[in-house]
Amino acid sequence: MVMGELQLNNAMASMAKKSSLSADDVLAMRQEVFADGLVDRAEADALFAIDRSIKDKASEWPDFFIEAITDYLVMVEVPKGYISEYNAAWVIRAVSSDGVVDAKVELEMLMRCMEKATSMPASLSAFALRQVQKLVVEGVGPLAEGRDSTPGVVTADDVKLMRRVLYAYSGQGGLGISRPEAEVLFDINDQTAEAQNDPAWTDLFSKAIAFSLMASISHVAESREEALRREEWLADTSVSATDFMASVFSGGLRQFGKKMVANNSIQEAYRQRNEAFEKENATSEKVDAVEAEWLVERIGRDGKLHANEIALIEFLKQESDALHPSLQPLLNKVA
Repeated sequence: MVMGELQLNNAMASMAKKSSLSADDVLAMRQEVFADGLVDRAEADALFAIDRSIKDKASEWPDFFIEAITDYLVMVEVPKGYISEYNAAWVIRAVSSDGVVDAKVELEMLMRCMEKATSMPASLSAFALRQVQKLVVEGVGPLAEGRDSTPGVVTADDVKLMRRVLYAYSGQGGLGISRPEAEVLFDINDQTAEAQNDPAWTDLFSKAIAFSLMASISHVAESREEALRREEWLADTSVSATDFMASVFSGGLRQFGKKMVANNSIQEAYRQRNEAFEKENATSEKVDAVEAEWLVERIGRDGKLHANEIALIEFLKQESDALHPSLQPLLNKVA
């Protein structure tokens, strides 16, 4: 972002000329930005520019930066909580160069936005997963700072990061694993297949891919009209789904279905979603021709069936009532 392209108010413009930011500077910007209760696009762009151009910043800066950008991206546009395709593309451009997030504070901001949003495109979650992929495979990116592990090995901490990304959306009600997310997980698996990875990676990979194939609730951005209809109950802050979604991933697909249709398992906000799941569950536990074609293309790309892929096939055999016949050659390899 070039400072000359921004039309800044006096306070922000003066900050942009500084070589360092003090705690008082950050406080002054906070008072200016939140003076009207809203963060607008010009202010958000200015904050990104300041974050990039000024290296010496007070310890108060990260909290302010994350709060302000999250407020703009998630809370300003109606309906609250909705991140559009357009704004998702904007924030991805703002935080990255050549597909890699430039700074840890920007990555944390992205995660906070995802965790706070109630609807967003799957591309945003996939982009965040790509940052973990860069960390794991190449040892690059802001997350690599202080990481004590050899590139190409999936650690327990890496798995925690991937779970955080996946739960960031799921924790607000998006229960499926999207195809873009599944593609990233498969890429990580392909690139680390021969490594001594943490066992938690096998568990996450096999279950997440299985959910992407069989879960009936897809992870896609809703229309603005649908999001507006949902805004009223989303405003009920008594509804908390994060702990519930963490428990969902602890079991198999059948446990997933049982938890979703249990009368008292989650708040009333999910009643209609539960009913839809109950009706669709019989169909969703089938892996159809299109899904089977994708899996056959993805699995064993290098001519070998690796441990995680075998675990995935075994999980599918155990959990799905109706696998497509085109998967039979794969199933025969894991007798």
